[in-house]
This record gives sequence, structure tokens and C-alpha cells, in this order.
Amino acid sequence: MLAIFKREFKSYFQNVIGWLFVAALLAVYGLYFYVYNLKNGYPYISYDLKGIGFIMMIAVPILTMRSLSDERKTKTDQLMLTSPVSVGRIVAGKYLAMAAVYTIDIALFALSPLVLSIYGKVALGEAYVALFGYWLYGLSCIAVGLFISSISESVIISAILTFAALFLSYMMQSITGLISSSGNLLTKVLNCFDLYTPFENFVSGCFSVTSAAYYVTVILLLCFLTTQSIQKRRWAFSKKMIGTGAFSAGMIVIMCAICVVVNLVVTALPAKYTSIDCSATKLYSLTGDTKDRVSKLDEDITIYVLNSKKSKDAKIDETINRYKDLSSHIKVKYVDPATSPKFYQDYTDTTPTTNSLIIESKNRSKVIDYNDIYEYDSSSYYYGYQSQSSITGYDAEGQITSAIEYVTMDADELPVIYQITGHNETEIGSNFQSVVSKANANLKSLELFNEEKVPEDATAIIINSPTVDFNEEDAQKVIDYLNGGGKALIVGCYAYNDELTNFNKILAAYNVSFKTGVVAENDSSKYYQNPLYLLPTVETTDYTSDATDGYVFLAGSCAINYPEDTDDVTYTKLLSTSDSAVLKKDWKNITTSKAEGGDENGPFTTGLAVNDSSTGASIVVFGTPYVVDDSYDNAVSGNNADLFKDVITSMTGNVELASSVIPVKDYTLSNITINTLQAVVTGLIIMIAVPILLIIIGIVVWVMRRKK
Repeated sequence: MLAIFKREFKSYFQNVIGWLFVAALLAVYGLYFYVYNLKNGYPYISYDLKGIGFIMMIAVPILTMRSLSDERKTKTDQLMLTSPVSVGRIVAGKYLAMAAVYTIDIALFALSPLVLSIYGKVALGEAYVALFGYWLYGLSCIAVGLFISSISESVIISAILTFAALFLSYMMQSITGLISSSGNLLTKVLNCFDLYTPFENFVSGCFSVTSAAYYVTVILLLCFLTTQSIQKRRWAFSKKMIGTGAFSAGMIVIMCAICVVVNLVVTALPAKYTSIDCSATKLYSLTGDTKDRVSKLDEDITIYVLNSKKSKDAKIDETINRYKDLSSHIKVKYVDPATSPKFYQDYTDTTPTTNSLIIESKNRSKVIDYNDIYEYDSSSYYYGYQSQSSITGYDAEGQITSAIEYVTMDADELPVIYQITGHNETEIGSNFQSVVSKANANLKSLELFNEEKVPEDATAIIINSPTVDFNEEDAQKVIDYLNGGGKALIVGCYAYNDELTNFNKILAAYNVSFKTGVVAENDSSKYYQNPLYLLPTVETTDYTSDATDGYVFLAGSCAINYPEDTDDVTYTKLLSTSDSAVLKKDWKNITTSKAEGGDENGPFTTGLAVNDSSTGASIVVFGTPYVVDDSYDNAVSGNNADLFKDVITSMTGNVELASSVIPVKDYTLSNITINTLQAVVTGLIIMIAVPILLIIIGIVVWVMRRKK
């Protein structure tokens, strides 16, 4: 076998075919590498590998067409059949030689992530998992070409049939989709010939043992069939033909059965054994909070996926499989909207997006819309597009864990948070509403004018920057609620402080007030672009546990005035400025951030928690409505929302809610910045210079060999 391997491998590089194969693949890959990675700065080579998936249909027939067809045509196969070397070893030697030629390309491809890492952070784990998958995909395509070459005498026909077979395999997912969107026996059989889809499992960032097992069995089976095809010719004119043919057919059946069983066994294994998360941001790995919560489930949960299993979202499916591994109480069912268009009506009045999830228990259900699982770059909404490259966050774990928490909670455990309305209050941003939802708290609007008091079921209330004053009765209702042990988040605004007399009485009940004016920061490390755009110090408290690792963004903030602690009431500073900060009293006519006549020097408190041990009341106060504004939250990667989550968790008094609020995971790494000259030079070397050099070497070798 080794001698055959050496002879075959050498033969590919004694003529132009081997050099041309390596050069062509490298040139095509280099083009995609230049466009995606060097020019646009994407830190993933999976874009490149998916882009060149089609090249196998062209390159493999060129590589494999002569492997056995040419020998059969020239009758040199008779020497092979009568040699002392077994046919199996001959086939193995020829296959390994072609695999080695192809592996040279993969080795060259493997240098590209290292080249890219010179310019910035690259997802190396994902890169080499994707490369491994592409390597296996190519090896299986070569096995197809080798088998077809064994059944044809014509090199041209062998190339055409190989192209056709690989094309059908490449398009198999679309073909089976046309046959049946929900799948049937025929599509299951046809999917066995789908070589491309398993490669996509590697591209997603997971090392797929299932896909690897599929490729290995396909390669072994096709090499075995190739051996049997050649063996058939050896006994074609022998009296032993019938017996040998029966034996061969039996062995083929047995080999096919073994391959099927192996794949079924591997597929049946838990996802934690068959899918290893190699993604740069650990998209599919579940947090300890989720594992702890789900592993303790004592009631059945059904996750309905609103799509056919064939058309599922691979990333969401990967995440769901990990939930299944954690508990036997979790079941997953796929419901195709095409065949069951009214299924969702039992759970919601609004039509969910395809690939949405419905989490159901015996108590209640919760719908997770597909659009809530992914977060997109805000520019994608502005320009009216959404693509994979515009996705910035992946929130499958956060949404699913929250939903499981929600559907398993007793009715009396669900907190209710009222947002006070009727005074031109600013509505909290959607990011912050999502925090409340994921914490499984019901956010409701409340007009105090229509109520005798704050409802009994109020776990907490939010008063977000009213611009019209409360009347005395409404203000008293809030004070009475707090005196009864209520919880409140109260946000002020410097532009209306002096106009909201009754609103200020609510804070005055606890000796808290907003100082007149707006805070300007003079420490450049404590503001962003503008001295009024504060990046205050986040103090380490129970209210800020998840926000201390990043910046909190406050724009146009008041300063909060409060007394020393008493026996019953404690005041906890949450956010504070530097000593260089200045309170600009005349906020309508600010010309400088420096102190002027009448201004007050810092430091200042811009976030405060008040706790009354005698009543159980607690108040969290912020000096600007922009603390719960989406645009400012996005500017600090969601850290304002993390602060809000801590506040809500503390106010509801349910520490278990914290485990339900799983942070959104970054979908991708940041793009790499490469200057134009570096990108062009590197791209020209990879996609033009090196391939041309390889072709020149191949021509020189071929010419020199011809002269001999």
C-alpha cells in the first residue's frame, strides 16, 4: 500500500494536475479570504469555507477522474488485478494519495487564521474546527470520485458523473425540501447522500462528533464499494462469478448496515458528548445558573419549535439539545407552520415568526419570538436589512431559561411591577423592558388618578422622570405605599426639578432631594465626549453586582442630596462622580464645565439606594432618565441594563430571579482593522502570487520530465 501511495502521490506532481489542483483551490480560497477577512475585517474564516463549498464539484472530478478510469481504459488494471497486492490496499493507496494532495491545500488554508491574527483577535478555535470539517467534506467528495472512476472506462464520463453526483449532494437539502418540508421516508433516505450539510455543523462553531462519524463511514463505505467494483472485474469470466458475486453483495449489505448502525448510535448520544462548543464567545455553552435550575426540574416541560426539523435554525437547535441533556423532563417537538398553521393560536393571539419557541408546562406557557433570540446592529434596522453579519447578540439561553422559570413558578410567585403613568413620564427602553420580562415580572402601567391606592399586588413601582407634577393625592398614594413597605425606582430630570413640587415630596419623605442644576464632569476618564455625558464610578453594592465590570452611561444627570444614616434608614451610594465634577446651577446657559459663580464642586452622588428597616421600604433613585434609555445602554454594551437588572432583582426580593436573567452573549468578535495596503499586499500574495508560483513549478517539472 505504501509503495502505491508513493507512486500515485508522486505522479500527481510529475505533471500539471497536482500543481493545478493545489493552486486553483488556493486561488479561490484566497479571493474569499481577501474579500471577507482582509477587506471587511471579519475574524472568521468560516465565511470563506462556506463560500468555496461549490469548488469541490469542479476540483474533485479533475483530481479523481484518472485514478481508475484511465487504467481500465488502457487495460493496465489487469496488472493491478494480478499483482500480489490486495485490491483493498491498492484502493487505499490511491485514495490516500489523492487525500494527501488535497490535504496540502488544507494545510495552506490553515495558515490564514495565523496571518489574520497578526492584525487582531481571531476565533482560532472556530477556524480550525471549520477547517477540519471542510477537510472531511473534501475527503468524502474524493471518495465519491474514486468510486465513480472505478465504474467507468472513460475519463470524461467519470468527471461528468462525479460532478453530477457532487452537485446533487450539494443541492440535496433543497431537493428534499421540495419533496417534503416536514420530512418523510424518502427524504430521510435522500439525506444520507447529503455531504454538505454535516460540514455546516462544523462551521457553526461546534466540533460535531456526529458529522465526523458520518464522513468517516461514508469514506470507508465508498472505498469498500470501490474495492468490490474492482473485484467484480477480477472474477468476471470465472466459474466462481456467482458465488463471489453473492459473497460480495452480502458484504456490501453488511457494510452498509454497519455504517447505518454506527451513525444511529452516535446520533442517539447526548449532545454534550457529540457536540463540543468551540465558538469564540461560547454561544452554546450553558451557564452554571441555567444548569442548576434546569437540573432540578420536577415537572415536564415541552419546547415547541415552530418550524420543520429539516429547516430548523442550527444554532437554536444546538442550544435546545443542551437543555435536553440537563433534564429528562424537557421534551422538544417541531411543529411545521406549513402543516399546522393554527397551532400557535392556543398560546398567543400574535403570529410568531418562523423558528419561534413555545415553552409549555402544566401551569402556563410562554412564547419566545425568533426576533427576540437574536440582537441586531441598530444600523440594520435603519437601512432596512438584517443579515448574519449584522447580528450582534445571541440570547437563546437567556430567553429559554427565563421561560422555563416562568412556566414552572406558582402564580403567587410572579412579581408585578407597575410603571406610573399620567404625568408625561418617559417610558423605559425596550432593553430594560426585556430585563423585566426575563426576570419573569409582569410590567404594567398604572394611572394613580384612577386608583384609590397603589394596588396590593404591586411588588414594586417605577416612576421614570415625570415632566408634569403629581397632584397631592397621587403623591400621597405613593408615600402611603412606601410607608407600607413598598419598593420604588424613582428617576428625576434636571430640567423639571424645581417645577415638580408634589413629586419632590415623595423623595422628601425620606429626606432625599435633587439638587438644582446639572452635573458636569471635568475628569476626562469619567465622561464620554461631552462633560455632561457621565461615566460615574459604580460602587460595589448589592444593587450593582453585575454592573461593576463596565461603564454606566448617564447623560445630563442631577445630583442627589441625602442625609447621614439613621437608626432605621440607611443610604447607599450607587453611582458617584469624581472630585473634579461641578454642579452647574444655571443649566440653561452652560458655557464651560468649570466652576463659575454659584456652582457647586463635587463629588456628587448620581445613584442612591434608600432602605427603611422599620417599614421594609426601599427606594432606588437616579438623577437622569437616560439611565434606562436604549441608545445609552447600547453605547456601554448593555451595562446600564445590567444595573437595572440588579435593581429589579433587589426590589422584588427574589434572588432566584437573578438566575433567570442570563446576559445576552456576543454573537461575533469585533471586526479586525487592516489598512488597505496591508490587505491588498496580503491578498495578492495568497490568491495570485503563490498559486502562479505553484503552476510555474508544475510546468517546469512537467517540461523537464518530458525532456527525459
